[in-house]
Amino acid sequence: MAKQELTCDDILKELKAKKYRPIYYLMGEESYYIDLIADYILANVLTEAEKEFNLTVVYGADVDISTVINTAKRYPMMSEYQVVIVKESQAIKNIEGLTFYLQKPLNSTILVMCHKHGTLDRRKKLAVEIENKGILFESKRIKEAGLPAFISSYLKLKGVDVEPKAAQMLADFIGTDLSRLTGELEKLIITLPKGQMRITPEQVEKNIGISKDYNNFELRSALIEKDVFKANKIIKFFDENPKANPIQMTLPLLFNFFSNLMLAYYAPEKSEQGIASMLGLKTPWQARDYVAAMRKYNGVKTMQIIGYIRYADAKSKGVDCGSMSNGDILSELVFNILH
Repeated sequence: MAKQELTCDDILKELKAKKYRPIYYLMGEESYYIDLIADYILANVLTEAEKEFNLTVVYGADVDISTVINTAKRYPMMSEYQVVIVKESQAIKNIEGLTFYLQKPLNSTILVMCHKHGTLDRRKKLAVEIENKGILFESKRIKEAGLPAFISSYLKLKGVDVEPKAAQMLADFIGTDLSRLTGELEKLIITLPKGQMRITPEQVEKNIGISKDYNNFELRSALIEKDVFKANKIIKFFDENPKANPIQMTLPLLFNFFSNLMLAYYAPEKSEQGIASMLGLKTPWQARDYVAAMRKYNGVKTMQIIGYIRYADAKSKGVDCGSMSNGDILSELVFNILH
């Protein structure tokens, strides 16, 4: 039976219970979870007095694997543990040499390897030894469809609610950079008026700089409803405020929505629950827009729209665009979608 992979929450729960492993190999494309775990270990395992002699933080580009192993083999001074954190460990050459240390690691050493923008080959001996002796954690990028749920969950832990529209505005505007996203959420929490524990679209508009009426969320809603007047008002605003509403942000969001809409047609059950399950959405309410769009656009039209978005993307990059501005390209795209 395959070993169950621990989530970030599982690992943090263990750490909070003071259950420590000899090695934490944190790897993957999403830096946020890697930093979250490493920072928790850095801040909480040792007291401030213990850190003076028992905390080592190095960067992969500055050390070799022998140095890491020799440091890990040291015994702690006046402390139960020593913590060794290797940042950017993907830069270390011959990292497979760590296998020899892991055959008999010191239980008094907590070795944290932060391998960003890539992963170890799980088939190799090093990965097997890490899983046998400690934790091999892959930090995967969150999908755009999962961002509103992430925002809601993050804020809930802080004792703050968020309106669905506000969560979607943040997801559309900031995207999948979780470090930046959580930074903006912390900013919103700080700016909440005294006694208010709910983030609204107005709060987002005031403090993040996203218009609650003229944004990609509202454009998508207008397209779903086939509201020609509203859609054209929004793209006119986008054209007049290109820095706040770049076409390079709008096109991927529209492409993602209509691509998912195409997949929704293949859902065995066309209910909100069935479509949410098909698209991997965490809650059925996230599927409401797809259910509504299926009433306005058939499968053939949806395929055509995906083609229109691809063509608009090529034009925005200078392919066959003549003298068209980004505003012209977006205006033409919206016309093709709605007609």
